[in-house]
Amino acid sequence: MDRNLFIGREYEIRQLEKYRNSKESEFIIVYGRRRVGKTFLVKEFFDDTYDFRVTGLYKKPKKMQLKNFYLALLEYGADVKKVPSDWLEAFAELKKLLKSIKEKRKKIVFIDELPWLDNRQSEFLGAFESFWNGWGAQQNDIMLVVCGSATTWITKKILSDKGGLFNRAARRIYLMPFTLQETERYLVSRGIRWSRYDIAECYMTMGGIPYYLKLLDNELSYLANIDAVFFKRKGPLWDEFDHLYETLFGTSKGYLKIIEALATKKSGLTRKEIIDETHLEDNGLFTEMLKNLSDSQFVRAYNTFGYNEKNVVYQLADYFTLFYLRFMKGKQNPDENFWTHYLDNPAKSSWAGQTFEQVCKGHILQVKKAIGISALLTDISSWQGTSEGGKAQIDLIIDRRDRTTNICEIKFSMGEYTIDKDYEERLRKKVQVFREATKSRKALQLVMITTYGVRQNTHSGIVQSEVTLDDLFE
Repeated sequence: MDRNLFIGREYEIRQLEKYRNSKESEFIIVYGRRRVGKTFLVKEFFDDTYDFRVTGLYKKPKKMQLKNFYLALLEYGADVKKVPSDWLEAFAELKKLLKSIKEKRKKIVFIDELPWLDNRQSEFLGAFESFWNGWGAQQNDIMLVVCGSATTWITKKILSDKGGLFNRAARRIYLMPFTLQETERYLVSRGIRWSRYDIAECYMTMGGIPYYLKLLDNELSYLANIDAVFFKRKGPLWDEFDHLYETLFGTSKGYLKIIEALATKKSGLTRKEIIDETHLEDNGLFTEMLKNLSDSQFVRAYNTFGYNEKNVVYQLADYFTLFYLRFMKGKQNPDENFWTHYLDNPAKSSWAGQTFEQVCKGHILQVKKAIGISALLTDISSWQGTSEGGKAQIDLIIDRRDRTTNICEIKFSMGEYTIDKDYEERLRKKVQVFREATKSRKALQLVMITTYGVRQNTHSGIVQSEVTLDDLFE
């Protein structure tokens, strides 16, 4: 394995090394959203050398899946005469292949896109359970690694399964998108040296998804790259949205209704408000969809400050989805230089402000470090309410165990942010309304999170702490 190929993933590599060196058989699930780099991580860690590897075929019938499995068996030297008639027979042949290997080492089995093998009435999962529970787990030299983008299938069929695979998948690796810092390192490794402002805007369109970032051309500017990737006719990400939700969630109609409703509300929606907007049934399926969206980190769930978990607010947190719904949905023949021409459009500023808030919430560890409270236990929430002083909304609250609450204001701008007299008054009123409505006795500190800091003037003294874009890259 060439560690120089990896940006980030240090923790995941340490985990894989530990499992490979253990004295027992290991069943490892590597999962995460489409294009996040699951297969790349496994492929490079094992130097693309396995004792058996197969990749599930998307939306193909059982017969074709079995033939694909059979061909993989042949490729790795199995003495198998015909295509298995069912999955029990297929895994019996895999067991026979692994038992024929006499070397005293871990035998590496990699099944990529595992959920795609489980067609309706295929009886795949039962045979898979039998292979692992009945034989693989009893050995001490098998390393079974499975991947899948269909996080809902993996969560429901394996991680939350109360049957045959319950607690058998003790090793789980959820692959996260890159942080801002990792994104910068990745771009530099590919010869792209942009300002952190441009990297942040790029991050707000693509998120830290390695495959998307790989599409960027180091000979083009940031603006030209976004036009080429998103808006050029039949560009590489023009139809990504439909594939993304279908591969993650299968029947995606209900999921799309939820995320489209959330996209219209910057501050998020409660469960009841989502139901009112989408007209979906308030039942177990709806609960499962919300959970799946949260587990996949497409939606960020927040408690409202001072309330219990029944007062959860859901916000759309996937950057690519926010960008697509705002600027791409429904546009059949877009201007191929749309993003360049849209540079100073107010709608872009509105999108940037909304999305930058999500970036800050996704980098809460960096925010805490910047204001010097990394070691403190905190609760993260949002809040909106009224008092005699009026109405206020706070998008990010850091409630600390040292009897202090940070009220965070988030602003994305092209230069230093200027607080004038009117804005200072609005900030004071916001803090006042929060204290009156919540009856908080804690010290309230105002934190400004901005791109380039707050310009010092006669009104900036209201800010107790600052966090800048550079801090988010830490």
